[in-house]
Amino acid sequence: MQQTKWQEWVSTLAQIVSVWYARKNNVLVYPASIIGVLLAAHVYFFMIHPPLYADGAINMYYFTMSVYGWYNWVQKKDTTHYAFPISWCTKKELWLGIGLFAAAWALVFITLTQLTDSNTPVLDSLVSATAIVSMWWMAKRKIENWLAWIASNIVAIPLNFYKGLMLFTVMYVLFLIMSWQGYREWKKMMTHEPH
Repeated sequence: MQQTKWQEWVSTLAQIVSVWYARKNNVLVYPASIIGVLLAAHVYFFMIHPPLYADGAINMYYFTMSVYGWYNWVQKKDTTHYAFPISWCTKKELWLGIGLFAAAWALVFITLTQLTDSNTPVLDSLVSATAIVSMWWMAKRKIENWLAWIASNIVAIPLNFYKGLMLFTVMYVLFLIMSWQGYREWKKMMTHEPH
């Protein structure tokens, strides 16, 4: 922990704040996320060796999806109804998410094994693939985003520990707990939120 650089500290704090706001269904999830993910990408690409290429790239995807989600979350059908209220995935959205996961995992895994010096291609690609689906579902306020985050965090914890990123390891443990809480809170909010 003494060797933890300021970029990892600030990224961790910003991402914890982001998940806190996500749990509360508050649009401030996105500006906090943008700060956190840009710094995380820097850490993954430039501050460890060999880099966690997929985790670095996924943070650039998080940035793009944060802008997209921020836009979606402020859209309203009228003065009291969100264009994207908290809801469960339709069967089509669920199958699209599963297909997106499979395609993303295969693409990232093949890329890591063929084009990089990654020594963790299986775990790195699993974290990335589940996170790709998580961010898409979160931008649409789908409750299943929390289940995908739980899966992603379970894999990210040992991966970051193995890479010596102790602060990020602790962050992912917190994310795992907060994701479970977010899942429970969003299910309750869905019954009380105006549609």
